[in-house]
Amino acid sequence: MTEDEAIQRCQDGEREAFRPLVERHQDVVFGTAYHLTGNAALAEELAQEAFLAAWQGIRGFRPGRPFKPWLLRILVNTVLAQRRKRSVETTPMAASGVAGGADNPAAVVEAQAERQRLQQAINGLSSEHRQVVVLRYFAGLTVPEVARASGVPEGTVKSRLYRAHRALRQRLADVH
Repeated sequence: MTEDEAIQRCQDGEREAFRPLVERHQDVVFGTAYHLTGNAALAEELAQEAFLAAWQGIRGFRPGRPFKPWLLRILVNTVLAQRRKRSVETTPMAASGVAGGADNPAAVVEAQAERQRLQQAINGLSSEHRQVVVLRYFAGLTVPEVARASGVPEGTVKSRLYRAHRALRQRLADVH
């Protein structure tokens, strides 16, 4: 079943048709929530809330438009609502493991250290800048899709990305 077929079936009220949509997007939704919050348990909760909200609002989705930015917009709104409601601060993410590279332990350690420095630099960004960086580079959205997911104009996304890149370069240069 294609994504468009699943969406149409969901809009017709077929609950089981939502499963392939969840399976297709669950990693990017959870990962995006995790990068935005830095908390795995909270990210899992927010991802579930976003999928529930997506199911409840699927009839309002316009066929022919990309589903992923629409879904990530719901997630971003869920994260923002959670922050307002609970005033939970984000926490730095732990460095994740390296796939492969076991033949060279020094390279593995160096790659982990680089990722940890980058993640710390990203965590140090303002929430607006961190949001566009995560949506653009982790979720893999285009600038127009980031704009739709964030609810801001494309020019705002571009300026936030520019400022985020500048801040990241500065933070990473300060570390070296």
